[in-house]
Amino acid sequence: MAKFVYDFTEGNKDLKDLLGGKGANLAEMTNLGLPVPPGFTITTEACRHYLEHGGLPDGLQDEVDRHLAELERAMGKRLGQSDDPLLVSVRSGAKFSMPGMMETVLNVGLNDESVLGLAAQAGDERFAWDSYRRLIQMFGGTVLGIDGELFEDAVDAAKKARGTADDVDLTAEDFKGLVEKFKAIVREQAGRDFPTDPREQMDLAVRAVFDSWNAPRAILYRRQERIPVDLGTAVNICSMVFGNLGMDSGTGVAFTRDPASGQQGIYGDYLQNAQGEDVVAGIRNTVPLTELERLDKASYDRLLQIMEKLENHYLDMCDIEFTIERGKLWMLQTRVGKRTAAAAFRIACQLLDQGLIDADEAARRVKGDQLAQLMFPRFTSTTDGIAKLTRGMNASPGAAVGKVVFTSERAVELAERGEDVILVRRETNPDDLAGMMAAQGVLTSRGGKTSHAAVVARGMGKTCVCGAEELDVDVKAGRFTAPDGTTVAEGDVISIDGSSGDVYLGEVPVEDSPVVRYFEGGLAAADGDDLVKAVDRLMRHADERAALAVRANADNPEDSARARRFGARGIGLCRTEHMFLGDRRRLVETLILAEDDAERQAALDALEPLQRSDFEGIFEAMDGLPVTIRLIDPPLHEFLPDLTELSVKVALAGDGADPRDRRLLEAVNRLHEQNPMLGLRGVRLGLVIPGLFSMQVRAIAEAAAARRAAGGDPRPEIMIPLVGAVQELEAVRDEAREVLADVARETGVDVPALIGTMIELPRAALTAGQIAEAAEFFSFGTNDLTQTTWGFSRDDVEAAFFSRYLELGIFGASPFETLDRDGVGRLVRIAAEEGRRARPGLKLGICGEHGGDPDSVHFCHETGLDYVSCSPFRVPVARLEAGRAAIMAADAAGGR
Repeated sequence: MAKFVYDFTEGNKDLKDLLGGKGANLAEMTNLGLPVPPGFTITTEACRHYLEHGGLPDGLQDEVDRHLAELERAMGKRLGQSDDPLLVSVRSGAKFSMPGMMETVLNVGLNDESVLGLAAQAGDERFAWDSYRRLIQMFGGTVLGIDGELFEDAVDAAKKARGTADDVDLTAEDFKGLVEKFKAIVREQAGRDFPTDPREQMDLAVRAVFDSWNAPRAILYRRQERIPVDLGTAVNICSMVFGNLGMDSGTGVAFTRDPASGQQGIYGDYLQNAQGEDVVAGIRNTVPLTELERLDKASYDRLLQIMEKLENHYLDMCDIEFTIERGKLWMLQTRVGKRTAAAAFRIACQLLDQGLIDADEAARRVKGDQLAQLMFPRFTSTTDGIAKLTRGMNASPGAAVGKVVFTSERAVELAERGEDVILVRRETNPDDLAGMMAAQGVLTSRGGKTSHAAVVARGMGKTCVCGAEELDVDVKAGRFTAPDGTTVAEGDVISIDGSSGDVYLGEVPVEDSPVVRYFEGGLAAADGDDLVKAVDRLMRHADERAALAVRANADNPEDSARARRFGARGIGLCRTEHMFLGDRRRLVETLILAEDDAERQAALDALEPLQRSDFEGIFEAMDGLPVTIRLIDPPLHEFLPDLTELSVKVALAGDGADPRDRRLLEAVNRLHEQNPMLGLRGVRLGLVIPGLFSMQVRAIAEAAAARRAAGGDPRPEIMIPLVGAVQELEAVRDEAREVLADVARETGVDVPALIGTMIELPRAALTAGQIAEAAEFFSFGTNDLTQTTWGFSRDDVEAAFFSRYLELGIFGASPFETLDRDGVGRLVRIAAEEGRRARPGLKLGICGEHGGDPDSVHFCHETGLDYVSCSPFRVPVARLEAGRAAIMAADAAGGR
């Protein structure tokens, strides 16, 4: 029979799939002999059964009964016992950390009778009634779905009546009054009384935690972090310890290293006379953890010992939640801490230097997306003429500029219009997740570096300034006031610096980050700061381990040179159609309008030297490296004026219309297609328009010959687009070979050029064995392959229904951002296997946007491709992920 409940003494940190991260780590700390309150965990399997079948699995209640009875025996009191109650917390805990996205209920077991017993045992009536009102408030919001603002408004009214702004000034009588008000709110909003039976409270809380797995904010967070939808959450039932028993008690969050910068030291927040949710929620401003040394040195010293023990045990920076109850320290949670991108690179190298991890593990600890964040611009050091409003806590680094908004809904609304926004709140809560994702940055007037805003922003790589307590934020009025009296209203532009905590009125200029200057070659690693040195160190190791080469998508000499500085090992996609834009468009129009062979050849002759010049510059920038040049791909009508605009122009001109405009209008109408993506484009153009591809091949060959004559080492690769049948490729290949031979005879310079094709149609993938007989390389054009496999027109479908597909879980991520392994990926694997079976040693690459996506890079390594190609800016990301892919593949092969 399945086992659904585990005591904290039964599990360990490797059981995250079953016990969730929180439960597994509570068990691990228990095994280490650390002071963990006794409790037990209900497994993720029970949650999955509940969500699938709508009810608890058979036998679960009996197991809970047994474990609760054992807990009661160990504690010497029963749940909700009237004279000395056992109270428990009911907390979620999924495999992957989802801070604040699911539910927690504290002080379960209190009712009108047990609150008196708690007061008597604690000798503190105020504490007992404060704990009781917290239970009703959390239970009402979490289990009964009541708007939390109703409870907060009642608390604010009580503080106003007392003439204070701080919860700690409320008396026992105040909390008694709040308990009654809260009960009335529950009765009115939920249509039932607050349950007084302790076991009913616990059982309903467990169900609420299970249900919270599918809460909108949890779904949104999983989508953002790409967490699988079918994992479910565990539930941790833990005996309560209290940080709100007086000034000798408190609660806090500690990090073994700074999660924002990665610097070693003592970091965290502490709050006297409070429960844990007060710290995370940011409702009250905390004091730095170092203050605990002055307040309670014994607990502080013990905490430092535990922090060191946990970091050495987990071999990583740890995030720790703790409570001090009347001078006794209790550990409530630990996990490998979320950190900023900069901290990730620094910490990985610190641990490497300490001998705690090896270079491969250091590379595993950083990700391409984090490297991309380090390449974002930052504010310039001079802010002359820009008013500084205040300074808060530098919770998550970066530079963010945008219009001020005060609600999550407004942030989403403006972001969808393409506007940059800064979300300003007194404090954030989990319901603000959508707005935080939409905003460029987050600014709060309350909370510290471990508040909800700070933790979530760091996890998402969002700029965040917290605890700017000098700001008076009035969310309802839509404005905030700075200490000098400056009023900032919704829609005003501000700039926030997550590295310094500074907040400015207006737009602060930005500059390249040091990491970008390092990649550009303008900053030597030896001259950079510790972050640049860490990036250099891990990039060099990734390059050593990588099997995949990384090329760039570049269409001009400038982009090619930049890509090479960024570490590209060639060009995987040079789009020749981009060379026909601007002033050259008129020459293409002339080609299209040509009425006979002579006119057509004249147009081609005018285009050819321009193309040759472009190719010479690219070959020079990529000297000694392969350059894959795709012959013209898009339909010709894209080079012509817009049909509507041209029709209006001709109609308004009447009889005086320019004859060329009339001919252009005729051509536009003639070339119009219902679905241009599947029409006359790619290889079809080369077969239908005589001389078009030959002109391009001649330009490539003559440019290569000129570079070779100048002492260069050009390595052209000619790619035929949109091939669906081997006969198409054979016809163009044969024509290209004739042109290459002609140029070699004319110039006396023989420049070998591979001829291959772009695999972007399902038929091409399925007949890859045949096509490989005529192709010397395959490059997978996964943008169009995704469109043709799914039957999507990307321009039409992304805005139309992709968000709904993501909500329904049909997509875990957009298939245009991350390669669809099951569908498109399977076609790639088939083509790779059959192509190499027909032509051993066939060179394989990918040149769609997926070439810079970390997950897709790993797929390409697993499939045995030779290279990925991406935009120049993404080249460092792909290089890092190529190394990580090789390391992880070796892990899998070795059974790690």
